[in-house]
Amino acid sequence: MNADEVPGQVSILLVDDDPMVRRGLRLVLGGDPGLVVIGEAADGAEGLAQIERLQPDVVLLDIRMPVLDGLAVLRRLRSRTTPGPRVVVLTTYHTGDDVLTALADGAAGFLLKDAEPPEMIAAVKAVHRGDPVLSPAITTTVIAAAARRPRTDPDAARAAAELTGREREAAVLMARGLSNAEIGNRMHLSVATVKANLTRVFGKLRVDNRVSAAMVVRDAGLLDETGR
Repeated sequence: MNADEVPGQVSILLVDDDPMVRRGLRLVLGGDPGLVVIGEAADGAEGLAQIERLQPDVVLLDIRMPVLDGLAVLRRLRSRTTPGPRVVVLTTYHTGDDVLTALADGAAGFLLKDAEPPEMIAAVKAVHRGDPVLSPAITTTVIAAAARRPRTDPDAARAAAELTGREREAAVLMARGLSNAEIGNRMHLSVATVKANLTRVFGKLRVDNRVSAAMVVRDAGLLDETGR
């Protein structure tokens, strides 16, 4: 155990080339007794070395850095034979392709750097529990990027075949980036009913968030066959 840690605390490593960002993150995360920042790194190469040395529970990782960027760090961690820390990617940008790449390379979460402190703290605790986290501000962008990547996957098609007609319609609208309220207006349903439909969709598609569901819908070919 690191000297800074207390039993039961979530240990965190900050990897960002901006010292002001690291200082701000320390202040935010240090305000929660369940979290402790045990180290910092200013680039991806240093970050990998610190991960190896400190063995943090969670890494907050900038996506744009010198030497090695965040995506390169994720790829290195994914190639390791031993399980690594859970990684939350931080960025001031929110291009959908970057987020999709980060998620595919093993990121457990993706947040904008201007996220409110409670959101940041909740995200760290969520990924430590094993729950994926995606900032609401970038969900629509990511779904749109997922929908642009043409692909057909037999496993996705089999999972999508389990959907009822209403679930299928809700899933397609969700995959196109519509909010629950917009889906409800389009389908003449209450928001509560839309949420219930999407909960069943997530279960049948074996996913736990809107981005993953959108990717399965895309991979199943539902966007192509239903048109725009």
